[in-house]
Amino acid sequence: MLNPLLGMPEGAEWLVILAIVILVFGAAKLPDLARSSGQALRIFKSETKGLRDGDKGKSTVEGEVVNDDKPEETR
Repeated sequence: MLNPLLGMPEGAEWLVILAIVILVFGAAKLPDLARSSGQALRIFKSETKGLRDGDKGKSTVEGEVVNDDKPEETR
């Protein structure tokens, strides 16, 4: 059973969190903080999309298979 104190914030709790953020960062810095967070999210999404697209085109591995293990002797 989940503890109700550990749930997601609702209603007035978001207002308290917003007030704390404004006190910590200041009202003047909030637009810059939001802008930089948006840019970071956009870069993250483009990189993950690039990784997914890059995996589709390359499905072979180049190289040479080397087996250094000696077969076990049977009795």
